[in-house]
Amino acid sequence: MGKLLLIEDDLEMQGLIKTYLEQARFDVLATDLPSKAMELMKENQGGIDLVILDLTLPEMDGFDLCKKIRAISQVPIIISTARGDIYNKIQGFEKGADDYLAKPYEPAELIARINAMLRRFKPKEMVFDNLVISIEKREAKLNNQVLDLTNTEFDILVFLIENRLHPISREAIANTINAIHEDSLLRSIDTHVRNLRVKLNDNAKEPKFIQSVWGIGYKFCL
Repeated sequence: MGKLLLIEDDLEMQGLIKTYLEQARFDVLATDLPSKAMELMKENQGGIDLVILDLTLPEMDGFDLCKKIRAISQVPIIISTARGDIYNKIQGFEKGADDYLAKPYEPAELIARINAMLRRFKPKEMVFDNLVISIEKREAKLNNQVLDLTNTEFDILVFLIENRLHPISREAIANTINAIHEDSLLRSIDTHVRNLRVKLNDNAKEPKFIQSVWGIGYKFCL
């Protein structure tokens, strides 16, 4: 999914965030020291896809570190901090941050922002066993064969993948996918998913990719 650099001085918080990100299949480098963060940036030049940066750090303030990172790299930077006031937000963007997330927040929101940032800055392929998704090409391949997905089917598949840690309700799908936003019949979601499963050779009773979650909706399995 991508390599992330997490810079967080609260070691308990660092561990929780790192675990959550790894569960979402990110490769995570973590440190609490700005000096070590700069070492990691230089050692992994071009290999780090995104930085998550706390502001309250030893050695130097997070804003100064943000400026130093930006001086050597155009990597996307998400500031993750308890300083949620507008002055700090403005300063963060002025120092080169691309997004600003005020604590406390749900880890799922961090995942969503990371995925949005990676799509914007560095579209990549997502690989799940024999299924390959290209966001840039809007293309899905199964066993190296391009699937004939409708735009709605492709968007549903990507939405489920990006939120795969949690079951996704039909309402959430309807409110997120533009093509079905105005559709008042939530049962149409089931039709789209059923067609998607057929094209993925997925068995609803023993799913490999898309699992039905009773009373809620659907969840991506891998």
